[in-house]
Amino acid sequence: MSISAKKIFFFDLDGTLLTSSKQVSEKTMEALKKFTDAGNHFCINTGRAIDSAKAVASDLGLNFKGSFLCGSDGTEIFDVDKGEYVYKVGVPLELIRPIFDLAKKYDVHIHAYTETHLVSLNDGECMKYYRRVIKTPLIITDDILKEVKTPPSKLLSVELHDHDKQERFREALHKMTGDVLTTLYSNPYYLEIFPAEAGKGSVVKRLSDYLEIPIENTYAAGDEENDISMLQAAGCGIAMINGKDNVKACADVITKEDNDHDGLAEYILGAI
Repeated sequence: MSISAKKIFFFDLDGTLLTSSKQVSEKTMEALKKFTDAGNHFCINTGRAIDSAKAVASDLGLNFKGSFLCGSDGTEIFDVDKGEYVYKVGVPLELIRPIFDLAKKYDVHIHAYTETHLVSLNDGECMKYYRRVIKTPLIITDDILKEVKTPPSKLLSVELHDHDKQERFREALHKMTGDVLTTLYSNPYYLEIFPAEAGKGSVVKRLSDYLEIPIENTYAAGDEENDISMLQAAGCGIAMINGKDNVKACADVITKEDNDHDGLAEYILGAI
């Protein structure tokens, strides 16, 4: 297969590639194997940090040749075969303390990420909710910058009860940081905060350029607001039928079935 004939498929995890029980169904796994056995590339493109994406890939057997892991909404691109980062960017360190102070003012939870840990000022209800699925070790500190020594891939605000309060925080954060950061929801409770130069859509462009794959040979599937840029950037953007309406409005295709009923299988096979 020539380089120009290869294809790459970008997958969001939760609500898209994974079922509600956080598994990959047998039919979808068979489709992925056929797609990658044909010489194409598989890419997890998630809001989760790279360590969590690695854990999912390992636990579920998504160890296909030519795989990439893209974490924290496009701030990290990891080449699995080479075991190295292709790209990495983070929230500027000088913004970390002011952002945490702002979150405290608006009474919303926020935490940061290192290569190996979550870092938070507290371990309250929101942190416990987040860690039901994300098993990354947690550090509680009285000063974030004691633990966060390099620009974190992203920050995450979690608010379980008052979305309007989180929106007020989001607006205040935008006024404070301007166009330096992007804020997007990955679900109704999670506000992703990451450098504006990143985003899931930027991954599609960066990785297709890196692999010399024409954009028309790129596919992307997602269900939430932070997936929109990825669906718009790809040659074929696929929205899950269980996804948000604004995601479906931006897609080229909407699946006939949801993530619990092999919604992606026919599109993976159709991309071979």
